[in-house]
Amino acid sequence: MRLLLAMFKHETNTFSPVPTPYARFMRGQPAESTDAQRLATYRGTGLAIGGFIDVCEAEGAEVVVGVTAEAQPSGPTDAATYDRIAGQILARVADGGWDGVLLDLHGAMVTTETEDAEGLLLTRLRAIAPDLPVGVTLDMHANVYDAIVSQATVVTGYHTYPHVDMNAAGRRAAELLIRTIRCEIRPRMVWANRPMLPHVMRQGTHQEPNRGLQARCIAAEAAGEVLAASVFVGFPHADIREAGLSAVVCTDATADPGARQATALRDQLLGQAWEHRADFVFRPEPLAQAVARAKALAEDGEPGPVVLLDHCDNCASGGSMDTTTVLAEVLRQGLPKAVFWAIWDPQAVQQALAAGVGAEVTLSLGGKTAMPALAEQGAPLTVTGRVKLAFDGRFRHRGPMYRDVPGDFGPSVVIDTGTLDIVVISVHQEPFDLNCLSSVGIDPLQQRAIVLKSRVHWRAGFGALARAVVECDGLGVTTSDYGQLRFQRVRRPIHPLDAL
Repeated sequence: MRLLLAMFKHETNTFSPVPTPYARFMRGQPAESTDAQRLATYRGTGLAIGGFIDVCEAEGAEVVVGVTAEAQPSGPTDAATYDRIAGQILARVADGGWDGVLLDLHGAMVTTETEDAEGLLLTRLRAIAPDLPVGVTLDMHANVYDAIVSQATVVTGYHTYPHVDMNAAGRRAAELLIRTIRCEIRPRMVWANRPMLPHVMRQGTHQEPNRGLQARCIAAEAAGEVLAASVFVGFPHADIREAGLSAVVCTDATADPGARQATALRDQLLGQAWEHRADFVFRPEPLAQAVARAKALAEDGEPGPVVLLDHCDNCASGGSMDTTTVLAEVLRQGLPKAVFWAIWDPQAVQQALAAGVGAEVTLSLGGKTAMPALAEQGAPLTVTGRVKLAFDGRFRHRGPMYRDVPGDFGPSVVIDTGTLDIVVISVHQEPFDLNCLSSVGIDPLQQRAIVLKSRVHWRAGFGALARAVVECDGLGVTTSDYGQLRFQRVRRPIHPLDAL
């Protein structure tokens, strides 16, 4: 059995000012990597493609990893970049000699030419190989279009947010594809969506309502009711027609010829989500009040750090990571023994590096990225402090998210203001892994407060350490206030933009 594996992933925030060039997809990879190098890099990792490899090699299949392209969330991908990477995958498919293809995709990629980049890729693949079995794994934040489902043989999704089960989702897709190739099953899928845009801050599987939805999917798979069941909560910062919550259920056509079980489960999942649509709405606390509450908690002497979330500027949802609204309030109120991770500002990093470790510097931090989608714009913040540490930004993820995958937040410095350590980085990186802090010499357990530009993924690395969580409503294109964003293309009416 000979299988082609590929990864092509991007979560597109159509309101984001951050560009998405080809280089962003190739971050951390050699300029000309080989199939063997890609296989070695992703074998044993926590990604879906790592799950593909685990299953395929255990089956004794010949595995070829043709393309591995993943970009941090940002604005729409330009058409030339998309065609270049998609073309590389399609060229490998056209080589022929494959028994099947496994694709680690996101499901929320938008380009300057199409709202449904994954569906377009699969449609083009089908024009080359109409009968080739194709397994697809999608992120839980996929905005599903019909072409994705109709052109794939089987689709599986993550069941956790934070996404600590990416490898498991990949394994499910690979196992089902291999069973299909062996003619043991004949997958058939049904899908549908509901007119709702769940706030990301209410999508975590540590809480309801999404925890119950995903638990039902897991139970249905474990009981053998269906081959695969996925609820995709969707990515709401994409102004595209099908943005929002959907469900995809796969059944065996030989055992469920009319897809009755699949349809019933799909409708049950969507009905449950719709019934709890109000619980998917996030209601923020005023910023000054939130920081004051965090300060009181940090000063009460109880063990463990308080985690503050600068959630409106999360780069893993397309944020610029350089807004300073929350940072300014934290400095104004003077939280005790605290760290801020991080401000993206390559210019400030270079200024600090030029001054050298130990030097006192005054920097104009952040506020350098215009955000045309928002009425309010970010502003630089003048900060004076000592250059405490310099670092090249290269690290390896501890996990459970992205386990063993190399990471790189570029040349970086830690600025000690006397009350707050501020990490300043050169490459966007959400702090969802403990090694983001440990790699710059910061022990989270020694902090009274940790401020993270994150929404939910931080829980993968820091959730067990936090004794309290305070959500800080700052500024940025990952705001949960949809009133700050101008939706023009999403289907209407839709909750909570409209009264439904």
